[in-house]
Amino acid sequence: MKTINFKFRRIRQGALPLAVMMAAASGAQAGPTITYGEQGFVTLNYSVQMWGQYQDYTSNTDSGETTDLFLRRNRITLSGQYNDYVGFYAQLEAGNDSKEGVNDKNVFYRDAYLTFDWSDSLRFIAGRFKNTFTRENLEACLEPLTLDRAERLAYTPFGGTRDTGVAMWGNLADAQFQYRVMVSDGREGDEVVEDSPRLTARAHWTFWDPEYDYGYRGTYLGTRKVLTIGAAYDMQNDVAYADYPSRTGASDYEAWTVDAFMEYPTTQGTVTASAAYMDFSTDDAINGNPDPALPPTSELDGYYAKAGYLLPNKVGVGRLQFFARYEDLDYGVDTGYYSNTWKSVGANYYINGQQLKVTFEYANVDYDREHPTLQSLRDHDQVTLGLQLIF
Repeated sequence: MKTINFKFRRIRQGALPLAVMMAAASGAQAGPTITYGEQGFVTLNYSVQMWGQYQDYTSNTDSGETTDLFLRRNRITLSGQYNDYVGFYAQLEAGNDSKEGVNDKNVFYRDAYLTFDWSDSLRFIAGRFKNTFTRENLEACLEPLTLDRAERLAYTPFGGTRDTGVAMWGNLADAQFQYRVMVSDGREGDEVVEDSPRLTARAHWTFWDPEYDYGYRGTYLGTRKVLTIGAAYDMQNDVAYADYPSRTGASDYEAWTVDAFMEYPTTQGTVTASAAYMDFSTDDAINGNPDPALPPTSELDGYYAKAGYLLPNKVGVGRLQFFARYEDLDYGVDTGYYSNTWKSVGANYYINGQQLKVTFEYANVDYDREHPTLQSLRDHDQVTLGLQLIF
């Protein structure tokens, strides 16, 4: 006999299962839940972000201004528990629909994985899920401090935001220390020297309220006092040839990052600050004669810093949060055309927390060396107004 329930349950002596953590990561009220028997349940969620965006160029070949309305994210999520130990999470996505005139985007599984929670210190994930390298990629995209993550720096060059594999992770020392190790596919295909596994390790230490979930948040909206430092390492052997036509110059991928996050609520408002440094390298293969699919981000180092201030009281029906962001990207590409700095300011207006909010951001992108013809690699401004709903 199945029933409808709108609350999650804590099980396994107070340990919250990962599938539940991921579904409830926003702190928003969960959607409808169907329970099965004594232990099983499944919860349905829907989330959408609609953006209106102005840029002072249209495409790589058109320097004219453009205004675009599109669905940045558009997702249906099913999550739950098979029993007290085994959970699941599946997320369907049709993101960036109508962006740049591309309509009716295909629906695909952005996430699909199983979880096994033996204890809070020993958990497993198997399937397609977020790779566990950079903090900002692990921050919920529906709960950022700024409009969104970095367009390039937050993502690893191979595997994108997600990868397919197995991770072991857990919390120790009253959840002050968290560890993660992951084995995944990484870069595959005809371009690689050898199809070797990608290995990733990450750890963090939190000094105040613990960040005990697999995912982080860009802001806790003043509900936690957090100070966390983290570090990660990512590697995969034989991912590319420095000279692809002759199939010589086997090159390995290696990356590392360090990051820090703080949120401090007071009676005068809540201050949030975060920063990270990343270094990606593929033995300088990008400056040889590599395969055409090798991305410029395979040779990149850079950092970001972002800060926010949440007013203590409501402004009208909601709460107002101001933010600013700075990024510096140094590409190791001989042409010098990719390196740039990103500066942005904006505000979030939380009508009902993260469940219903409006975001405004102005961004300026300044290239160290502008490309003579490609408009996307020239200095430009960008203005975005976003609306978000989570159910």
